Amino acid sequence: MTKVTENKKVYLALSGGVDSAVSAYLLKEQGYDVVGCFMKNWSGSDFGIVGDCPWEADQKDAEAVCKHLDIPFRSFNFEKEYRARVIKYFFDEIKNGRTPNPDVLCNRDIKFGIFLDKALENGADLIATGHYARVQFNEKNQEFELLKGVDDNKDQSYFLCELNQVQLSKSLFPVGGYTKPEIRKIAEQQNLPVAKKPDSQGICFIGKINVGKFLRENVKVHSGDIIDIDSGKKVGTHDGIEFYTIGQREGLKIGGASEPYFVSKKDKSQNILYVAKGKSNPKLFSKNVQFENLVWINNIQNVELNNLTAQIRYRQKAVSGKLNLKNNTFVFDYPQRAVAEGQLLAIYEGEILRASATIK
Repeated sequence: MTKVTENKKVYLALSGGVDSAVSAYLLKEQGYDVVGCFMKNWSGSDFGIVGDCPWEADQKDAEAVCKHLDIPFRSFNFEKEYRARVIKYFFDEIKNGRTPNPDVLCNRDIKFGIFLDKALENGADLIATGHYARVQFNEKNQEFELLKGVDDNKDQSYFLCELNQVQLSKSLFPVGGYTKPEIRKIAEQQNLPVAKKPDSQGICFIGKINVGKFLRENVKVHSGDIIDIDSGKKVGTHDGIEFYTIGQREGLKIGGASEPYFVSKKDKSQNILYVAKGKSNPKLFSKNVQFENLVWINNIQNVELNNLTAQIRYRQKAVSGKLNLKNNTFVFDYPQRAVAEGQLLAIYEGEILRASATIK
């Protein structure tokens, strides 16, 4: 964490949840001048979404936390930018048959993008969020490093994999050195209004949405064959490959098989959906993962390229492998299940997140 200096002003992204609330308490205890900031990024039903994210209740909870801790409260409306940069990207990717991660883009462009800019314009020295991650300054290499949170079950560094040096230099993650149970305990000890509030689910700022419903309202049905990837035989019909993702079992409507089928491959040009029988079918696994848009958080000269691990989705353990920069592939030491085009590949050296790329 950046060296603490008294009276440094921190604009804290206060979501109305327990993690950011405890972040506010910890920052104040460390001597920072804390301003709690609520971001309203979504309301209404654009794109056919009817979300379940109760922003009004969350804002009231955020205000209550600020009142309890006796810190200023501010609210920012970034709905226009969020729609243009995050939601449009999300659905464009799905309609192109890919599997996007909107939370990564939200962090890069909204929280650590326009919110950071707005905070600095208003006199803040730093911003902070309730992410379970850590940032440190490497004196030898003169650069900031993004580390995993100490709680393996809650580590959220994956969602921050596209942050750059400027963003990290201005960011604090107060709960990154704690476990979730410890954060809950602090919240209860300090009688924070959200101490017992459940964790949020779904897409950042929106909540759970019915993606299938959206697609059926916005993508024309174009039926195609479902092919067993092992036998080459047709086993069903789909309404469009956009409605499915790699590894998916539900909604295939294939009956009479000895084992359930899972989506293993999508051929957009031929409008064919390939499926594999059995959860452990080898056709669901890949060792060689091609990628594009590789971005380094740290100078590649400071990275031990023979000691890397990578992660293809959130809540998956980072697995060892070799990075091949000549043909843009990461070769895992053992096969990974359900590698999906469009997802983010996060590349680590030990606990440090070194780079990210888009799975191709």
